[in-house]
Parts: sequence; C-alpha cells; structure tokens
Amino acid sequence: MSYDERTVVTRVERLTLRDLRLWVRKGWVKPMEGMAGPLFDEVDVARICLLRDLKTDMSISADALPLVLSLIDRLNQTRRELQCLQRALEGQPDTVQQQIIARYAALREDPE
Repeated sequence: MSYDERTVVTRVERLTLRDLRLWVRKGWVKPMEGMAGPLFDEVDVARICLLRDLKTDMSISADALPLVLSLIDRLNQTRRELQCLQRALEGQPDTVQQQIIARYAALREDPE
C-alpha cells in the first residue's frame, strides 16, 4: 500500500509536512515518485517514525542524524545477511552444521 504526504502526516503522530519534506530532500527517506508527488510505503513510514523518534524523543541533532541513520542501515543490512546465512546453513546436513558451529565457537574465543 502507498500513501501520499498528507496521509503520512496524518498517520504519524508529531510529524509535520515540513519535516517530512525536509527528510525526503536530504535523502533520509526515499519514497517512490508518483504522478501527483511522492508515495510512501510501509517501510518508508517505519523509517519516518524512527526519524521522528530520533529527532523528537531522543533530541538527536540534524547534524548527527545522517551518522545515526547510516549506523542503523548498516545494522539492518548485517541482520539481513545473517538471516540469509542462517537459511543457507539450515539447508546443510547436520554434520556440516555442527562443524560450522564448532568453528564459529572457536573463532569467538580466539578471533585472531
């Protein structure tokens, strides 16, 4: 489902149209471009809520937001990659899984 700017502002508490447009201009939110303007999906709305919380509830400055967003994006990417790796491992025979688990445990104890 897609939402226009006004719908997003209505759905997200404590969000102003001004802030939404600023965040889009800065590239912190990247909606699709529709015929009548930007269209936001559920992932965009979740990111907008995160931005609002970082800005309003946590008082993170506009200068620090790009760094915080970058770190969150990296963390989310790492999480997706680990989930993919987990699915790949689940498809392996038990003996292979056990060997990988043992090797992983050894590396955690002595990473060098």
